[in-house]
Amino acid sequence: MKKISDRLFYVGVNDDDKVLFEGLWPLPVGVSYNSYIVKDEKVALIDTVESGFEEEYLANIDEALEGRAIDYLVVNHMEPDHSSLISLMLERYPDLKIVANSKTVPMLSGYYAVPQERVTVMGEGESLDLGSCSLRFHMIPMVHWPETMVTWLEEEGTLFSGDAFGTFGSIDDDVVDSEGTFDEFRDEMMRYYSNIVGKYGNPVQSALKRLSGLEIKRICSTHGPVWEKNIPQVVSLYDKMSRYETERGVCIVYGSMYGNTAAAADALAMELEALGVPYSVHDLAGNNAGELGVSGALRDVFKYDTIVVGSPTYNNGIYPPVETFMKALQSRLIKGRRFYAFGSYTWAGASVRLLNEAASALNFEILGEGLSFPQAYSRDKVDMAAVAELLK
Repeated sequence: MKKISDRLFYVGVNDDDKVLFEGLWPLPVGVSYNSYIVKDEKVALIDTVESGFEEEYLANIDEALEGRAIDYLVVNHMEPDHSSLISLMLERYPDLKIVANSKTVPMLSGYYAVPQERVTVMGEGESLDLGSCSLRFHMIPMVHWPETMVTWLEEEGTLFSGDAFGTFGSIDDDVVDSEGTFDEFRDEMMRYYSNIVGKYGNPVQSALKRLSGLEIKRICSTHGPVWEKNIPQVVSLYDKMSRYETERGVCIVYGSMYGNTAAAADALAMELEALGVPYSVHDLAGNNAGELGVSGALRDVFKYDTIVVGSPTYNNGIYPPVETFMKALQSRLIKGRRFYAFGSYTWAGASVRLLNEAASALNFEILGEGLSFPQAYSRDKVDMAAVAELLK
């Protein structure tokens, strides 16, 4: 438990054991599940945490409450990493009322069999009086589920933002950010956004507009640090990503069966390095230790304006890990990118043509016909210096 202000307490937990978030996204530096208590004449708990942390979570709550009971549980978002302990809270506090919006009600019933009489339904802009302060609720649907809302504690300028402005990564004992926290978490915030929220750029833009009139002094997300000192940078980054804005640079992604497409990718990286072009390289097949695969590649798709994709021809098609990546671009509605394809083949080349067709369907700017080379990679056969010049 960490005291943030006289009435606000952090009661979340860190998860440093889980390998994959949502069973998909690597967690090399862990993740936090954040929950908060507002203590006034009435006590409100804002969201819960993932199951498996009951003992630690209850200990944090007891320390913050100092013998008091919880009157309200505000549910901003129903994803189970934030709602799994709702049933536990209802059992522990028989008089507790859940505060949610109408779209949350059927999910409460379906996940946890919560009876209607224990739910207080709030609409856009409605408030819950806690005594000397109140909580007001704003709907931000599809950021990134349809029932998502945020909770505003005006007396402290505090926005309980759900998954918005969240980030992968465990948080330290300080909980509240310092001057360098944004730089520390920036890549993991981008990876979280690109992996989890990336499809919903338009709803994020709508949410930012809806919340723009609030004088925000503190952001309490459900993942990552409490933001106080870095709010302009955090909001600006979300705004930029949700508008699909990038900086000049090249995100190289590839899959390779026997190392030939990988060798071409490495050669391109060396040529870009020589030209001073910012770049990143991602092995989608996960053959290199520490690789984040699609997860890290998607982060850099939201960072750089050029995507270079390498794939060998596999069963007359695209190598499956690379095909998964292309589908991930499509599902996230990525737009406004430059694109180049390359890859090896043994007896018939198809991957580069198919990659260009997929990129054309996304309205990417196709930079030439691509580079398809037979059998083994060699510098004489594959002119990556010319490709780098095209990309710079």
